[in-house]
Order: sequence, then structure tokens, then C-alpha cells
Amino acid sequence: MTTDALVLDAAAQDLLFREARTANTFTDEPVSDEQIQAIYNLVKFGPTAFNQQPLRVVLVRSAEGRERLVQHMADGNKAKTTAAPLVAILAVDNEFHEELPTQLPHFPQAKDMFFTERPVREASASMNGALQAGYFIIGVRAAGLAAGPMTGYDAAAINKEFFGNGDHSVLAVVNIGKPGEDAWFPRSPRLAYDEVVTTV
Repeated sequence: MTTDALVLDAAAQDLLFREARTANTFTDEPVSDEQIQAIYNLVKFGPTAFNQQPLRVVLVRSAEGRERLVQHMADGNKAKTTAAPLVAILAVDNEFHEELPTQLPHFPQAKDMFFTERPVREASASMNGALQAGYFIIGVRAAGLAAGPMTGYDAAAINKEFFGNGDHSVLAVVNIGKPGEDAWFPRSPRLAYDEVVTTV
């Protein structure tokens, strides 16, 4: 173990990574808007290319909204999405470039130099939105909550149902709450350092 080489203490390392799992069941303890706001206000500082911020989060709280979402989830994800205290749809705004002049004030011309073509924006939004989604999941863990991210759904149907203008694309659906009974599958193996890292 190399935990002593990190500034973050061992308990925080466990909370964010080693002991954290994808949760499949949750208690009925509610997740507040204040908790989600605190999570976002922490993770929004994660790095992205050109400081672009394509991530958009839809909190599904109403019974009507939950029903609209669950019908598009894969069968294996329907029950847990119905039962979770809070569900967040993580999507990207493919028109994120419109905000670049304010988000990248030292280089406002980036909007027109690099992102005039929609396919370029979609590729960049997908990559940087995925980074932000990862930060969001770590933020959920930092709040003492568990996240259950899923990509088993009909993406085209969710995009139409929740983002009818065509400018947004779903990245993941995340169940959020306190872990319930039998929340975890066994920890799956990870590649060792020497299998991943090389030096040249």
C-alpha cells in the first residue's frame, strides 16, 4: 500500500475510492437539494478542456418524472430506479460553446475558432461531460452518499423525453442515496500498477 504517499488521509481515500461501490439498493432517507448543491459546488472545479462545462443535471423527484424515466430504463434497472431516494440524469449540452466567452474570458475566441461544427462540439462535450460525470460521482461519495450510475437505458428515448430540443445528450442515470441492505456486489478485480503504468 502506498497510502502514505498521498496527502488525503486514509479515511477519505476509503470514502472516495477503496470502500466506495456502485450501490444497487438504498434506504428511504431523502437526499436534499442542499446536498446536491453542495456536491455541485465542489465538483464544478474539476478540470476540463477550455474550461468547457457541458454537464447538465436533471434531478428526477416527482412521481410523474420518475415514471417517465423508468419506462426507458433497461429491465434490470427499473426497480432500483423506481425505489432510489433521488435519481439524476446526467447529460451534456452540445451547445456548450455559447458559454465559452464567459467561462474562458482570456480566450473568448475559442468558441468560433474550434467549435463551430456540431460534430466537433458533440465529441468534445461527450469527453468533457464524462469527466464531469466522474467528478459528480466522487462528489456524491464525498457527501457520505452512495451513487448507482447506470447506462442501461434507451438513450434516444430519454433524450426525446427530457431534452426535446435535440441539444442535449444523456450520459448516465445515477441513483443517489444512503446505501440499503445488500447494496453492493462483490468488489471486482482491478488491474495492477505494473499492468497499467509504463515509463519512457
